[in-house]
Amino acid sequence: MSISDEIVVRTATNDDCENVRNLVFGILREYGLEPAPEGIDRDLDDIEANYINRGGLFEVLENKEGKLLGTVGLYPFDEGRIELRKMYFLPEIRGKGLGGKILKRMIEASKKKGYRQIILETASVLKEAIGLYKKFGFIEAHEKHTPRCDQSFYFDLQGKNNE
Repeated sequence: MSISDEIVVRTATNDDCENVRNLVFGILREYGLEPAPEGIDRDLDDIEANYINRGGLFEVLENKEGKLLGTVGLYPFDEGRIELRKMYFLPEIRGKGLGGKILKRMIEASKKKGYRQIILETASVLKEAIGLYKKFGFIEAHEKHTPRCDQSFYFDLQGKNNE
């Protein structure tokens, strides 16, 4: 699927794992955050098993030449909740409204999959992302599982904050 004249979104496969890890780890380091390949980032070793085969979703954003520009995942957390993970974009595509388009896609996909709530964890240094989540109606939560994250949010897929 094309989300702009220049950017295509497609479902990731395990052939993408190395490039996805490189992109995610590079952006984490850009913001002074440490990747955790043996911890929370272990899910990137097998995208198909950890996302797709469990009923989730993992997508990559590419230019028309196939260069990886961004990632986003929906990770089934428990029966009613799905976690937004690994939503990272290279600097060259930030600030162009793509975050909002991708977040809207993830909200719609979560609804279609029958989830009641999207949860996410983030770090306060990711100010632009936090602003986007708040703009979309995500509500601050106090449930955290990831050491590098100091903030968490949720979005009620059945409530008024998603209209």
